[in-house]
Amino acid sequence: MNYQLALEQVLNRLDGQKPKLLLHCCCAVCSSYVLEYLSQYFQITAFFYNPNIFPSAEYERRKQALLQLISSADYPNPVDYLDMDYAHEEFLSAVQGLEKEPEGGGRCTCCFTLRLDRAAQVAQQQKADYLCTTLTISPHKNAAVINAVGQRCADRYGVQWLPGDFKKKDGFRRAGQLTAAYGLYRQNYCGCEFAMSHLTGAQQ
Repeated sequence: MNYQLALEQVLNRLDGQKPKLLLHCCCAVCSSYVLEYLSQYFQITAFFYNPNIFPSAEYERRKQALLQLISSADYPNPVDYLDMDYAHEEFLSAVQGLEKEPEGGGRCTCCFTLRLDRAAQVAQQQKADYLCTTLTISPHKNAAVINAVGQRCADRYGVQWLPGDFKKKDGFRRAGQLTAAYGLYRQNYCGCEFAMSHLTGAQQ
C-alpha cells in the first residue's frame, strides 16, 4: 500500500477544514518535518509518550528538544504539546521475553503497540478527529507495520487513523535540514537499552 498516497487522499478531502490531530511524536528530529507538513492541514497536539527511551536523562533530553522545536518553529496552525510521566517499567513489561529480538522484530512491534495504544486513548479523551505518528519517517522502520498497528489502536478507541509514510517526498532529508536549522539534539539510537546494547556491540 502507498501510505503517502493514502495520506494525500485524506488531505484532499479536508476541503479547507482544520481538524484536530493527535500526533504521537517519537523525537524532535522525526517530528520536525512531520509538524511542518501536517500543520498546514490540522490543529495539532504533539503527544510525547515514549517509555521505551532509556535512560531517563535521554528521555528528558529528547523531550526538551521537542519543546525547543515547537517553541521555535512558526506553524500555520496551532501546535500544542502534551506528554505523560516517564514510565519505563511499562515498556519493560510490554517487551518481556523479547529483549534479544533483532531490531525491527517482535520487540519493536510491541513497542509501537504500547505507544500507539496510549496515544489512541488520549486522542479519544481529547476528542481528536485523527491520530498519527512520526515513526514512519525513519528509513529503519517498517511503515506497513506501524500503520497496521496504528489502525488497530485507532479502531479500538473510535478514532480515525491518519496513514503516512513520512520518509517519502524527501521527508527524511528535510528533517535533517530542519534539525540543523533549529540546532536540535540528534540521537544515534531508537531509545531502548536493547537497541543501545546492539549498537555498542556493533561498534566493538
